[in-house]
Amino acid sequence: MPLVEVQNLTKTFLSTEGLFGTGAKREVRAVDDISLEINAGETLGVVGESGSGKSTLGRLILRLIEPTSGTIHFDGRDLLAVGGKELRQLRRDMQIIFQDPFSALDPRMRVEDLVAEPLFIHANGNADASIAVGVAGSNKRKAVQSRVADLLRAVGLDSSAMRRYPHEFSGGQRQRIVIARALALRPRFIVCDEPVSALDVSVGAQIVNLLADLQREFGLTYLFISHSMPVVRYLSTRIAVMHGGKIVEINSAQEIIENAQHPYTRSLLEATPEIEALNH
Repeated sequence: MPLVEVQNLTKTFLSTEGLFGTGAKREVRAVDDISLEINAGETLGVVGESGSGKSTLGRLILRLIEPTSGTIHFDGRDLLAVGGKELRQLRRDMQIIFQDPFSALDPRMRVEDLVAEPLFIHANGNADASIAVGVAGSNKRKAVQSRVADLLRAVGLDSSAMRRYPHEFSGGQRQRIVIARALALRPRFIVCDEPVSALDVSVGAQIVNLLADLQREFGLTYLFISHSMPVVRYLSTRIAVMHGGKIVEINSAQEIIENAQHPYTRSLLEATPEIEALNH
């Protein structure tokens, strides 16, 4: 059974034409009748130009936005049929890494609190994050700090980062903090929504390599969204090519690279050079 299964997923938005939004309204299908499966432990790369519907697809799968039609199953459970406490429990297994590490972190919070925040949110309705790490008594605070320190080390940051604020870090370091926070609840599935597009090429390559290492270490499943074919090719087991809200081609990464069938896929391959930094 696939970990994630999507059938005939569609999301329609209303768009108002005219310079000042005074024109006629029309429907825009950001995601148009998409069906796909993601197996446990694999990375499905979704690649396409800006506006192709990639990010909308990722948010729909996590139910951060509601679909117009279609079905979404996670580990055999119908995500659209659950709510409240049941949906909250499922969301411990599903996280997202956003594109911009500068806006993803509250500048008023220390790194320790940022990374520990999911533990507080998901501590069964209790404000005590130590519940999420299974510790009670006088060692509560130490347990949370220990978890945060372990997460920071897992993403290549020293535990001394805990007492600092986001503005004290570079873009690549901030994205590592975002990744540590995404890992806090030990999720099984992570949507990586263009996680390196706001970074320069060499730093982005380090983040991609980190994501690959974390997948092996924690047995993660990724939906990896990007406009860059070389990045998607490096990390993905399979690749889905999106254009105009539709998946125009989906196959193994090797088959997509060596034997692309759709003209749009071939144009993406021709337009993006290899990123050598990924291999170092």
